[in-house]
Amino acid sequence: MSGATHTAGPRLYDRTAELAAVARLSARTAAGRGGVLFVTGNPGEGRTSLLSRAASDFPGTAYRVAAPHHRGPWSAARALFATLAPTPAAARRALRLARGEGGPARAVATLVTEAEPVLICVDDLHLWDAHSRAALAAAWQEADGRGSGRPGRVGWLVSAARHHRFPEVPGAETVRLGRLTTAGARALLADLCTVAAPAPLVGERLLDEAAGHPGVLAATVRRLTAAQLAGTRPLPQPAVDDTVLAEVYGGLLERLPAASRRLLATVAVAVLAGRTGADCARAETYGVRDGGGGVGGRASARASAEPLEGLVADGLLRRRRGGAVGFDDPFLGRAALASARRSWRGETRAPGPATGATPSADPPTDRPAAGAAALARGQGHRADRLGPSAAVRALSPVARGRAQLVRGLAALAGGPVMDAHEELLQAAELLRGRAPVEASDARFLAMEAAWAGGDVEGCLAALDGGEDVRGTERDFADGLSAALTVRLDDARTALTRVVTGDGATDDPRLLLRAGSAALVLGDTATAARVHARALVRARAEHRTALLPRALEQLAYAELRAGRYSRAARTAREGLRTAEATGQHNVAAHQHAVLALVASVEGDGTAVTEHAGRALATAGPHGLVQAATLAEWALARAELGRGLAAQAAARLVPLVRPGPRGGHFALRMLVVPCFVEAAVATGRDAEAREAAEEYAAWAALGVDGPAQAQLARCRALLGEGEAPAYWFGEAVRRHDSCGNDFERARTLLAYGTWLRRRRRPGDARGPLRDALVTFERAAAGGWAEHTRSELRATGGASGGATDPAALRELTPQQQRIVRLVARGATNQEVADHLSLSPRTVDHHLRGVFARLGIRSRVELPGVVDGWDADREARTVATARPECR
Repeated sequence: MSGATHTAGPRLYDRTAELAAVARLSARTAAGRGGVLFVTGNPGEGRTSLLSRAASDFPGTAYRVAAPHHRGPWSAARALFATLAPTPAAARRALRLARGEGGPARAVATLVTEAEPVLICVDDLHLWDAHSRAALAAAWQEADGRGSGRPGRVGWLVSAARHHRFPEVPGAETVRLGRLTTAGARALLADLCTVAAPAPLVGERLLDEAAGHPGVLAATVRRLTAAQLAGTRPLPQPAVDDTVLAEVYGGLLERLPAASRRLLATVAVAVLAGRTGADCARAETYGVRDGGGGVGGRASARASAEPLEGLVADGLLRRRRGGAVGFDDPFLGRAALASARRSWRGETRAPGPATGATPSADPPTDRPAAGAAALARGQGHRADRLGPSAAVRALSPVARGRAQLVRGLAALAGGPVMDAHEELLQAAELLRGRAPVEASDARFLAMEAAWAGGDVEGCLAALDGGEDVRGTERDFADGLSAALTVRLDDARTALTRVVTGDGATDDPRLLLRAGSAALVLGDTATAARVHARALVRARAEHRTALLPRALEQLAYAELRAGRYSRAARTAREGLRTAEATGQHNVAAHQHAVLALVASVEGDGTAVTEHAGRALATAGPHGLVQAATLAEWALARAELGRGLAAQAAARLVPLVRPGPRGGHFALRMLVVPCFVEAAVATGRDAEAREAAEEYAAWAALGVDGPAQAQLARCRALLGEGEAPAYWFGEAVRRHDSCGNDFERARTLLAYGTWLRRRRRPGDARGPLRDALVTFERAAAGGWAEHTRSELRATGGASGGATDPAALRELTPQQQRIVRLVARGATNQEVADHLSLSPRTVDHHLRGVFARLGIRSRVELPGVVDGWDADREARTVATARPECR
């Protein structure tokens, strides 16, 4: 339905569906069930009008509560209770009750005592203080009648800007206001022009430029004179100019952080330039100046890079295919650009579309001028046909650099990373000398893109040329360049200063850089600790866009440190935040980490799923690091299932150098796994070649477990009795580096070697130790492989079957032993007996010590021995009675 939908109360246009949702809320409230209805929309789309209409139509008592002018703790709740309470004293009592144990639902119930239903209309929730919003969210949880008092007789109609995220409220409905149809906009225009209808051509022009936006149309009509509406005087060019957009969108933009406003303006430049098919636009056309002013002045790109994904998550920007970002609401982009112009340096403005100055009455005679005019009016489709203008091609270097920085950030988050690398390098070159801090950030972002793409030369190119960089940024660039060119003494000196300096700050970006430096130095424990601090700071500062990256770095550091359960938990959270903010490349890396953890646990299904999803993004986007991790996970899972030939074939490309090999930072980490698979399939020559290169790399001291894994490789490749020495040396070295999973793999390989040397008695000890470790790590596939080896030695079961051993255990321990013997995990035993898994593990350790066994795999034999003895004694006791 178009046009007016109701005559009572404020007149609305094209709001049939929204009014139907309000009617449903009213019916539920009248029936005593209450409820919550959320209304969201862009500025000027009629949220307040809808609330006024709902209050007017409601059959009971309706209250309207607007956001207070003063925004302090509990200021909005104070305004709410002042509206509902009959006296100021009652309002103060309600506020004290809401802030105490009674809670907001109880406070509302004390004020809303009418027998008839009540509708509370809360306007502009996004402007309310955090304390009041949290209190309201708690009250809405009880709006269905489960709370105290009469909350079921209360309905809540709540409006907020589209970028605001409403709380999770079960059963709440959300309606989103949109643009008007042509018929609805025409009806609104007719009502706005109360003196006389506008001239037909004027009306069509206003409807075309307003594009169905009710607030823009109303603001445009208000600033026109009667002569302009009648068509006897010319309209402004464009009619919807900066003044109109400032009136409609000014409140929203003023409340955004300065960094977000700058970024919106930069994206607007990039989008408008892209719509004309050119790379840039003239400074005068968009108000962008030379000399370092431009969009956002000399502010760091650090302020631009971090809010980008936050703006996408908030709905102010939208990510399109290929990773590009743009505006769902084109008026918002133009308003952001108009708002930014007022703060740019060089305030001298050239006349033309950017300033809203009215041109001469003569129509433009050249196509570039016509294209610029069409572009300024928001008519991108007409500007495309007229072709790019010389003005568009003459955009200032600073503006072009910032536009390319935005495009590079978008590609880095969700597009081909080497495209992002090129965009960011070009942005750094354009900004160098004009905006040095932004140029520095662009170079480091380009380095991150090249690192993800496995391009060493690209990393070095991004790190080179930063003459203006000082302090720890300089140390990081020099140290990383030295590490990439295998000048490790220089790298250690510079990167240690980064870990010490940036690691002591509270800036999450600097902490992430310090953690990366620690990883390059091979200090995984410090890297995990510093990245955990970065995550805490990013959460505390509500840096939505930075959270996925912080979680990505932390998950990888924990993976490298051998903390697999922590890595999995962090990666799962990182995956959720990356997908929520559209950072698909980060999500691919988290899938790869989860695949590696699943390969440790022996969960083949999870390995295949996560690795497949990582590779699906890594291939088209050139994510060599994520692809290497995913392929490694698949190979390790195959090796754990005994499929050594498949694992070796998968790992061969990863350990080879060159552009078609694995990631340069991961290639050596994969070698021990490849050597194990290659030796098992008779590919000894390839295994020896890889092991020799690995030995040279391990000697550099950049990876803690490398020496232990090198000893294992030499044991696997040794002849005669030499492997016995190297296996023992590997176990000794593992004890000092702390990766229990790799130690268990070494023990498994040692036990297997002993069994094949026909020494089953000697093999049982290492195999049992390996089995205990695999079971503690929940590495099911590896544990099963170890059990098969242990059974082959004749030692799969056995232990303390002496009935006297049963009496040495407490009743609780006996119950735990029987459940574990039936195959229950520690978690299942804990759930069954109402204990914690840690308590179950503690009891099992005591059981193993008292019974003299080393693994839970021996418990079924122990329990069978006990039961057999008890049955025999029962039969012996019953025989005399039978006689």
